[in-house]
Amino acid sequence: QVQLVESGGGLVQAGGSLRLSCAASGRTLSSYAMGWFRQAPGKERELVAAINWSGGSTYYADSVKGRFTISRDNAKNTVYLQMNSLKPEDTAVYYCAARSRFRPATKNYDYWGQGTQVIVSS
Repeated sequence: QVQLVESGGGLVQAGGSLRLSCAASGRTLSSYAMGWFRQAPGKERELVAAINWSGGSTYYADSVKGRFTISRDNAKNTVYLQMNSLKPEDTAVYYCAARSRFRPATKNYDYWGQGTQVIVSS
């Protein structure tokens, strides 16, 4: 079993950048495909980006393509979400999650972090 802890959220102005981190413990991160999700108030949880175990395959929601980049450092047991050109509609709680196999658009993940809040002001 793997435990996930997100960090890096905060308040940023529209057009700004943030980098979220997801640190894993309990098992090596290289055993898992990873995803970043977000959930805004009153909305369903949305898959934002996903990455396979090696970093060689990625997936992005249309809403963040060209602005967000998912990456991982298995040696540091950490996954990142670089968020650029942020918009107010990116405001949400962001969660990282892990699953055994990479399946690009699936929302079915086995392990979840507690989330980190991102607020983008206009």
